[in-house]
Amino acid sequence: MSMPSELALVLAGALLLALWIDRLWGEPPAVVHPVVGVGHYLNAVGRHLPDLPPWAAYVGGALAWCVGVAVLGGGAWWLQQALLAHLPVWLAVPVLALLLKPLLAWRMLRDEVQAVEDALAVSLDAGRQRLSRIVSRDTRALTETEVRESAIETLAENLNDSVVAPVFWFVLLGLPGAVVYRFANTADAMWGYRGRWEWAGKFAARADDVLSWAPARITALLLVVAAPRMAWFALPLEARRTPSPNSGWPMAAMALALQVHLGKPGVYVLNAQGRAPQAADTAAALIYASKSVLACAFAGSVAMLFIPMWGPLNG
Repeated sequence: MSMPSELALVLAGALLLALWIDRLWGEPPAVVHPVVGVGHYLNAVGRHLPDLPPWAAYVGGALAWCVGVAVLGGGAWWLQQALLAHLPVWLAVPVLALLLKPLLAWRMLRDEVQAVEDALAVSLDAGRQRLSRIVSRDTRALTETEVRESAIETLAENLNDSVVAPVFWFVLLGLPGAVVYRFANTADAMWGYRGRWEWAGKFAARADDVLSWAPARITALLLVVAAPRMAWFALPLEARRTPSPNSGWPMAAMALALQVHLGKPGVYVLNAQGRAPQAADTAAALIYASKSVLACAFAGSVAMLFIPMWGPLNG
């Protein structure tokens, strides 16, 4: 398989098929889920890192991150090269799609956010409990508005982390790019907190910031396209209100698209002049996110088919 156009066909076909598989079946079992495996690795090597002196915790966290990237990224590159070298197009596409699918989690994200809204329709306590499955903050004292805000924010932020960013890196670097991004994002989620993880997780947090910088802004752009009446000119200012250099972009875009305010109590408020989100806004947010996923899939596949950028991957 030596022709660049043939390689592009395989990669573009695998991307579209992976998203279709995700829509039909969602996540694979945890026992074979590579992201779950990454979590086990990070738990094992990171168990004692926060207890080390700051310099040792930083170096240890950076080394563990680099080892994980080298092993997983190298393994993904080897698998991709083997597929492209030894399988015909009609077989390479579904095999590569099955390898890519666990790195994309749109259906799970959509279903979990909808489940929070469904639980809120039952009771506030049910909504709080359901929300606690997808956020790290304490949900026990949140109001109904705050529960809904948090669910919509999670949808916007993870639209980038679980779909757009893995697709972006897959478009640029194939399967190794998507694998490395998901490793980095998982490491940031598990290690990148302040407190006792201030030093041990610092490298992982900065690496995720770098890898998510462009995709986060692309996610915001996709939401602008999905909601053409959005006050897009306010987006840069609103996006900078969050402590994160990246997550504010898709969250602010969603707030502006819905014309609601979103925020984390005591930390930030996005689109402060907007109204409080209602149940219908969750439904609208899911529609905007779905349109963004479709636009991402279309743009990614077109880019791979018509923009020559895979010389190094073509072996």
